[in-house]
Amino acid sequence: MLFELSNLLPLAPEPFLLAASCAILVIDLFLSQENRFYTYGLSLLTLVATIALILASGGEKAVLLHGAFVRDAMGDLLKVALLSVAIFAFLYSRTYLKQRQLFRGEFYVLSMLALLGMMVMISAGGFLSLYLGLELLALSLYALVAFDRKSDRGAEAAMKYFVLGAIASGMLLYGISMIYGATGMLDFAGVAQSVASGETDRMVLLFGLVFVVIGIAFKFGAVPFHMWAPDVYHGAPVVVVAFLGSAPKIAAFAMAMRILVEGLGGLGLGWQGWEGMFAILAVLSLAVGNIVAIAQTNIKRMLAYSTISHVGFIMLGLLSGNGDGYSAAMFYAITYALTAVAGFGLLTILSRQGVEAENLHDLKGLNERSPWLAGMMLLVMFSMAGVPPLVGFFAKLFILDALVKAGMVWLAVVAVIFSVIGAFYYLRVVKLVYFDKPLTPVPVEGGLDARIAISVNGLALLWYGLFPASLLTACKLAIGA
Repeated sequence: MLFELSNLLPLAPEPFLLAASCAILVIDLFLSQENRFYTYGLSLLTLVATIALILASGGEKAVLLHGAFVRDAMGDLLKVALLSVAIFAFLYSRTYLKQRQLFRGEFYVLSMLALLGMMVMISAGGFLSLYLGLELLALSLYALVAFDRKSDRGAEAAMKYFVLGAIASGMLLYGISMIYGATGMLDFAGVAQSVASGETDRMVLLFGLVFVVIGIAFKFGAVPFHMWAPDVYHGAPVVVVAFLGSAPKIAAFAMAMRILVEGLGGLGLGWQGWEGMFAILAVLSLAVGNIVAIAQTNIKRMLAYSTISHVGFIMLGLLSGNGDGYSAAMFYAITYALTAVAGFGLLTILSRQGVEAENLHDLKGLNERSPWLAGMMLLVMFSMAGVPPLVGFFAKLFILDALVKAGMVWLAVVAVIFSVIGAFYYLRVVKLVYFDKPLTPVPVEGGLDARIAISVNGLALLWYGLFPASLLTACKLAIGA
């Protein structure tokens, strides 16, 4: 009865993605370099088919595999957003990889396995399934960061990421073991029930919580667990950063929701619990991210510190502790991923054979070389800065509104102050693009697929800024706010 097809239908997207990834890996072995386009096409088709399967098999909340897997509205929306962002990352990749003799099937297979890990994290019903998804994601990303085997910088970045990731993973496991020791449960529903009973050792739970929050903060890239982000963003190929700097933020949000809200939300420690830790992490991330980004001349490092500051906003949404805050944080995570993949996608288009567009001066005079791409860069930078009517403005506004409603006005004021400081380095990019002379008159190249993708991606930022209610309503329904 348990293994009837109708009972396992909510599980279908994950096995399908795994089977398709394995099939593409095998097919790729028999393709010549000239026919590698088929791997690229099949990978895109797989992502579209997985989205269709999620939408087709969605429905009421289902708890499967003895509580290890949860299929719900929040998970479905996050997975669709995740796969949509990955489609953009794949579209940006082809020309860039071909120009550097890196156009191999392994890039797409590793990316899809990372997506599978993120989907498992999003639907995790307990610590074991969440940890399995997290490790599958991490191991795939380590390989992707070192994808360019000729790059010493890439190898160094991958090694730093691997070592620091292993430390964070160990801390997360230690925290999970302490929570298991205190509650005797590994599924989040069981942990929540045990916490609510009041029969657990609060001190052991609190120690476990500290280590779990460290693991979550590392995945987010929050200060002071951000040390991997600038080096990894700088060292990895920009197509890898387009994927790594966007999609995992959605999975990190789901991880925080599953553990802290669904599992440990009833701990009742208030500011002595994870809320207090998140407040410190959020303020530090906003401060360090925005201030250090001003000093960067490498745009990949600048965007790494920018990411750290945006993570602070997502944490503030979670911190508000109500449905409005959770849905605002979800809205922020999805729209930030969409914005980040556009920013790095532009860098892949601007990079040409033998030349990486990674320094700020490489963007000088872009308006003279390609007015359309300059317009897209304007949309991305203004969205990140929170300029209306782009989606970044409303993402910040919804977070601030949730904080004020929760009585955390001082945090809202801090967020606004650092947002104003952060606007400087975004506007500096716009100034370089529109008011400086180009260093080279070489026209911007880039494949048709990447150009179409950046147009859709950039205009989506404007669309969701002009009409934010559609996505926000979907987030509220998914959260149950």
